[in-house]
Amino acid sequence: MAGLEGRVALVTGGARGIGAATARRLHADGARVAVLDLDEAAASHTASQTGGIGIGCDVTDGAAVEAAVERVVAELGGLHILVNNAGVTRDNLLFKLTESDWDTVMNVHLKGAFNASKAAQKHMVAAKWGRIVNLSSVSALGNRGQANYAAAKMGLQGFTRTLAIELGPFGVTVNAVAPGFVVTDMTDATAARLGITPEQLREASAQAVPVRRVGSPDDIANAIAFFASEPSSFVTGQTLYVDGGAKI
Repeated sequence: MAGLEGRVALVTGGARGIGAATARRLHADGARVAVLDLDEAAASHTASQTGGIGIGCDVTDGAAVEAAVERVVAELGGLHILVNNAGVTRDNLLFKLTESDWDTVMNVHLKGAFNASKAAQKHMVAAKWGRIVNLSSVSALGNRGQANYAAAKMGLQGFTRTLAIELGPFGVTVNAVAPGFVVTDMTDATAARLGITPEQLREASAQAVPVRRVGSPDDIANAIAFFASEPSSFVTGQTLYVDGGAKI
């Protein structure tokens, strides 16, 4: 969806997978894009595909996120779109799940989205235009071995609704996209945890949804691009499940 000329976007966890696909899509739609990732070299590589900038940053570090946002504003001329995509998994059944496993997932997903949104919103409010898109997941509805991840992803849905209420009067919409099974390094790691090949997991996942295929990062980037666009201005506080019909 074109029409983002003059807009500046920041994608967290943007070096690979859904984040990288989103950075490329927003750039194709006309935005100037900053890619933020813990892996600065990978962020810079993805940014080189979009003509933007790559920034190495730990989203759980509020001061570092604030500095990164200020750099985006200084170098790209503003900040209008934030995609909170940074995430990790530490999957295990509850009785095996460690406190560190819980804290790591909560901090990256929830604290990371909080840090980035808080730093970004002041620029959006000043501009009277903004889009925040948070990445939830179908796992928010519950998934064996992912108590931490499910809780964090459902937490992001509540975060989304609340920010939509607070920021709506200032021209800022806040929505979430909840992917189903998408082919990424993260889902390949899930296959390894389950003791099967990525191909076996993809086939099983495809057969479990009505469209009979798994998702690609581009499928999710397409939904994010809609929420980032001008035509979505009357849509806020929503979570869109992009899952091939898994809930039907």
